[in-house]
Order: sequence, then structure tokens, then C-alpha cells
Amino acid sequence: MKRFNKILLLAVVSAFVVTGTAVFANGTQEKTSAAKAETTKANIQRVVLNNNKPGGDLEIFSWWAGDEGPALAALIKVFKKHYPNVNVINATITGGSGVNAKAVLKTRMLGGAPPDSFQVHAGQELIGTWVIANRMVDLTPLFKQQGWMKVFPKDLLNLIGTKDGIWSVPVNIHRSNVMWYVPDNLKKWGVTVPKTWDEFFKEADKLQAKGIVPLALAQAWTVNHLWESVALGVLGADNYEALWKGNLSWTDPKVVKVWETMDRILKYTNKDAASLSWQQATDMVVKGKAAFNIMGDWASGYMSTTLKLTPKKDYGWAPSPGTSGNFIFLADSFGLPVGAKNPDATVAWLKVCGSKEGQDAFNPLKGSISARTDSDLSLYNVYSKSAAKDWASNRIVGSLTHGVVANEGFMNDFSSVMEMFLNNRNAQQAANACQAIAIQNGIGK
Repeated sequence: MKRFNKILLLAVVSAFVVTGTAVFANGTQEKTSAAKAETTKANIQRVVLNNNKPGGDLEIFSWWAGDEGPALAALIKVFKKHYPNVNVINATITGGSGVNAKAVLKTRMLGGAPPDSFQVHAGQELIGTWVIANRMVDLTPLFKQQGWMKVFPKDLLNLIGTKDGIWSVPVNIHRSNVMWYVPDNLKKWGVTVPKTWDEFFKEADKLQAKGIVPLALAQAWTVNHLWESVALGVLGADNYEALWKGNLSWTDPKVVKVWETMDRILKYTNKDAASLSWQQATDMVVKGKAAFNIMGDWASGYMSTTLKLTPKKDYGWAPSPGTSGNFIFLADSFGLPVGAKNPDATVAWLKVCGSKEGQDAFNPLKGSISARTDSDLSLYNVYSKSAAKDWASNRIVGSLTHGVVANEGFMNDFSSVMEMFLNNRNAQQAANACQAIAIQNGIGK
């Protein structure tokens, strides 16, 4: 009970520390920030219309280090071709899903020293944290000048915009609910790809009997990542979306069942998960130490770009159990923060980020697909082509772990709930705690 009370206290505290409604310490700071944003809104018109060839330094802040670096390098290469006088400072912070980068970014943003542009997930991570706090510049003039209102899907524009403007430029579309495997290994082990969690449990028993880890897992954020696929598979798309709209209580028996299913799944994962990166969990599958891994399609980028594996031959994929016909999506984006030192260079960077040339250089290496509707699919591998087909035909729902459906306040508190759950495996208690943090963080309001 003491542990549960601690979680609820964390929910209350983080609601005042992390969410956009309280990013600033007092009303004076909020007014000052709003005034700066209004001033910069006029400046963005000037920068866009003048169409200057900028120079100076441009700091690009992201978590695309290591194995995700080649894709970012390809995007920077396109930028340097068009803007050779700009010195690009590639400021990356290692850590999957931005777990470390976001903490550093928060310190810089609140300290009045923002990077010129930073990676942020489209959706509530952007809107509910930085836009609501008046820390981003409205990019509507840039979108109109570049013709992006027509080439980005309307639903995606809604995730990066509010009634007051458009706040970032999406560079990709990733899929979260993908189960990865090696076809030859499954054949050797006499195992089939499970379409439901009940099928997974049957195959998992066979695998454990052979000394094979059924499902490879890594550090904490990957457990949250797994949870959203489990939630979609157990609840279905309508109920999954109802959670984020506040139309389904977290204490509903259907949601408690998600946690009960999670408990059962975790019994088939590797015991050293907390010490592994997501790449190392993927390596377990590639090396035949594990059968499956549920990870976003940056895993395809890692396997094809870094490991030089051939999709469909060396590795295969399927929707995570229970989610066929559904696509959990996330989109990385870049914007212009209030107070950026070189707005001219930032606008130039954003033009490249949103361009067909830039996106078709970046995404084939990243494992994602272009956020634009006019992408050249001949440049993409067989996995990405299949993802593009599913993106156009599946039911689309947003990711929790990657910032689409909930603000950072809820995401951080959810991580605390998951930590509690991993320690005590109490499904009802986890559901109760989630209901509390949903209320504290304004989910569904």
C-alpha cells in the first residue's frame, strides 16, 4: 500500500512539474513566453518570405545516435547540399525513445537555452508539453509557402497543429505494433507466427521447452512499448482509443485484463531485459537466442542498414498479436523553439525536413516511411513498402510510448506505474494507479 500511495503522489507532483499547463513557475513567465512567441510569429513571416541563404551555426538536437545515426546523416547531407554555409552541430543524446534526450531538453528549454531545432513526437508530446507552454513558433506560413498543406495527410496535420497554428514538421511515419522474427529459425523450431496472444502462449511453451526465449525484451521504455501493443490486442481499436478520450475507465475489467495479459507475457521474456538496449533485444532474435521481439519499425532500419540483413529473407514481421488490420503510429518531427539563436538556418532545416528529397533520403535508412503522400516508394525496401500499404489501408491509432495520445506528464507517470507493476504484478492496482494519473494529467479532457 505504501508503494501504491507513492505512485499516486508521483502522479500529483508530476502533473504540476511536467505537463504543459505548469512548465513555467509562475504567470509572469508564461506571459513573457507568450509575448516572445507573438514576436517570433511575425519574425517567421519575415524569414519565410525573405527566403535567405543562411549561414552560422545550426544546432539539431535529437536522440538519433549510433545505429539510427546514418538516417540523420543522410538528411543532414541533403541540407548541406542546399545550404553549404551553415555549420551543422549534430547534438545527439543516446537513449532509446529519447528517454535521456527529453530530460536534457527540458532543462535547456526551461533555462532559456533551446537548441535551434529539436526532435519531438507529433501529438501530445509536442502539443501538450511545449505548444501549450508557448515555447514553439507557429510554422503555418512555412507550410503554406512550401505547399505542405496538400502533401501531408490531414489527420497528421491535426496532430502537429491547433486552432492557433502548426507547430512542427513531420519527417516520417513509424509503426509501433510489429512482431519481428527470423523465418528460418521458426521453421527449425517448428513454431508459427502467432496471430493472437493465446496462440503466442502455446508457441511460447514449445520454445521454452527448447531453451529459447519466446519474446526478447529490453530496458524499461520497451516494456511500455510492449504494453501498448498488448492493450490494442486485448481491447480492440475502439476501446483503445476510448482510453485516451476519457470514455473508458482505466479500472474497467477490460483494461484490468490488459495488465493480466501483460503479467502472463512477461513470464516468457528474458530475465536480463533491464540491462539491454532495444538493439540488443533485436540481436537476440537475429542470433537465434529469442524467437520474437515487439518493436517499432526502426528495428527494420537497424537490421537492414546496420546489420545488412535482407527483409523477408533474413528477417520477417507481422502485426503484434491481436492487432491485425490496425496500425499504431508515431511521427518524429522538428520545429522552431522560441528563442532559437539562428531562426533563418532553422527554417532552412525545416524546409529540407519536409521536402520529398529529404524524406526519401532519410526514411529508407531509418526503417520508417515518408510522412508525405507523394513519396517515391521505389527507393524503399520490401518491409517499408508493406508498411506504406498498411498505413493507407489499416485502422490508425496513436502510440502512448511515443507521444501521440498522451502528454509527457502521463507518460512519465505511466513509467512509474509500470515499475510498480513489474515489482508486484498486481493488475488491479496498476489499473487503479493509471486511473489516478489519467485524471491528474487531464487525459480525455
